[in-house]
Amino acid sequence: MPHDLHLAVAQAPSELDGVAARLSWLSDQLPDIAAQGVDLLLLPELFACGYHIGADVITRAEPQDGETAQKIRHLAMTYGVAVHYGYSEAAGGAIFNAAQCFGPDGTRLGGHRKLAIPPGFERDYFTPGAGCNLFTFAGIRIGTLICYDAEFPETARHLAAMGAELILVPTALGANWDWVAQTMIPTRAFENGVFLAYANSAGCERGLTYLGQSCIAGPNGQILSRAGSAPEIISARITTRAVAQAQARLPYLQDRKTLNFQSS
Repeated sequence: MPHDLHLAVAQAPSELDGVAARLSWLSDQLPDIAAQGVDLLLLPELFACGYHIGADVITRAEPQDGETAQKIRHLAMTYGVAVHYGYSEAAGGAIFNAAQCFGPDGTRLGGHRKLAIPPGFERDYFTPGAGCNLFTFAGIRIGTLICYDAEFPETARHLAAMGAELILVPTALGANWDWVAQTMIPTRAFENGVFLAYANSAGCERGLTYLGQSCIAGPNGQILSRAGSAPEIISARITTRAVAQAQARLPYLQDRKTLNFQSS
């Protein structure tokens, strides 16, 4: 039986200073988002605390059930919209670049810790995560990657092989990386026959200018919705029927098992 959901991606303003300002902005957006019948909202990488904030990623880090998580859980329940967001997670004496999702009933649906920490300031603070997980919402199997994670073909392929039909990617992509958003991300959707949603920030945060260009790509690589460079909320309908059709037309996931890499 096919399933579908209405997915929104929030390209949030990066200038929001501090957790309280970010939660206030989210609270202001959710009434309109809910009124449009959105089922799930995807927010950018480290949305809850800010990305390019140096050592503040430590002082603003919280456990997965911390105060900020409780407030976002409350917003999800109040407006009946699942909220998937990035945050700095404190756990076991380490700090992780993490994301998690709360359903409209307040249930924690799933979470992810960034696997690949890119060159730059992140390596000064974050510990790499391990493993990938799927969660099911509205009958759709969903996986998460964070920014640099999605730039490795192996990660999206791994999630697709696990059965993901939709991959959510919170990101913090700078303005000089337009090829990633324009070409690489739709390719990840195409080569796996899945939907892929990419949520970037907009504007400038402590000297880092973000590209924007958040998007939702379909399983045949088409762009269903694309943001510009300013703060914006985009949306699209996700359906498992389209995933099944794309994977039947180009069965990469099955045919890769027949590849023989042994030289004769």
